[in-house]
Amino acid sequence: MRAFAARFGRVAQWLVVAPGRVNLIGEHTDYNEGFVLPMAIERCVAIAAGPVDAAEPRMRVVSAAVGGSVDIRLDFAQKDTHGAWSNYVRGVVAGFGAWAKSIPSIDALIVSDLPLGGGLSSSAALEVATATLLEVATGRDLSARDKADLCRRAEHEYAGVPCGLMDQLACVLGDPRGPLLIDCRSGATRAVPMAPDLVVVICNTGVRHALVDGEYARRRAECERAARALGVASLRDATIESVNAADGRLDPVARRRAWHVVTENARTLAAVFALERGDFVALGRLFGESHRSLRDDFEVSCAELDILVDAASDLSADWGVYGARMTGGGFGGCTVTLVRSDRVSAVLEELRRRFARVTGRVLEAFATRPAPGARRLDIGSLADDRA
Repeated sequence: MRAFAARFGRVAQWLVVAPGRVNLIGEHTDYNEGFVLPMAIERCVAIAAGPVDAAEPRMRVVSAAVGGSVDIRLDFAQKDTHGAWSNYVRGVVAGFGAWAKSIPSIDALIVSDLPLGGGLSSSAALEVATATLLEVATGRDLSARDKADLCRRAEHEYAGVPCGLMDQLACVLGDPRGPLLIDCRSGATRAVPMAPDLVVVICNTGVRHALVDGEYARRRAECERAARALGVASLRDATIESVNAADGRLDPVARRRAWHVVTENARTLAAVFALERGDFVALGRLFGESHRSLRDDFEVSCAELDILVDAASDLSADWGVYGARMTGGGFGGCTVTLVRSDRVSAVLEELRRRFARVTGRVLEAFATRPAPGARRLDIGSLADDRA
């Protein structure tokens, strides 16, 4: 709000936030109509905004995160052909405008404490925050599913990333009770309660991934090729037995991709069962199996991710560490480590020390519990808090 006032010379009228998300398990299963277990985290994208008189309908967006500013015409939200960050906003504006028919001219300023390109859905958080702002500005609310769908289409059509629905749905429906089990075929969701003495430690490798560079799309195409060879609509319908019986129809790459998806779906459902009964040891074991499958069968890990997972795995139960794995699309980004709440500080210090020793770099890491989803904040109560 201070940054908005400094930039635009008046007090913001609206303030919205959308959390990032971390996927506990269920990687590259979303676009295969499988199961995922994401959790909204205690870091977010925030937008302060207000209406403005403008000769032509437009949305002026300033990003403190990247130091950029754009004007988006509300009657024609054109894509930025240079692939700028603004495409995530432009796509949402275009989709929302087509649905709502009218959006007032807006000045908006964005801040974020999510690492960009770290696998914590900074792009989905930006999309969902933008959609939430437009709901507030127009007084028209989308359903949770429609809002997530609109944001996913924006990422497909404007950012060029053929993502599934998981990221956007987790940002919309985040639940402080625990992660969300999402059935990516039906869209059904439910919160899975997470014990208060379990904390998720997120470690950022500092290796930026760019999902538009083709690797993500390539993995998706390989999964589609495997599904066709197996004679199923998607790999959600494949089984361990059908993959094992199809060696002659599956090339080696397609077989590895199918094997990962089929076993990852099973691991995700097993992880829900372990979380519900408080079996953190079993949950940690599933984390390890997931990372090895992503590394070997799906081939989306990298040296820095493996270093962090190995370092966390070396810490015994005496450290209060149960397991670790890479999270997100891969090729960089973050790991997630399950840690007992009373051991978080010691584990963070040790992981930083080990990462620095091997790589010579400083590790950005933080702990989080489940967080609520996208919402409007009460500016009046914030002003009272500052007073």
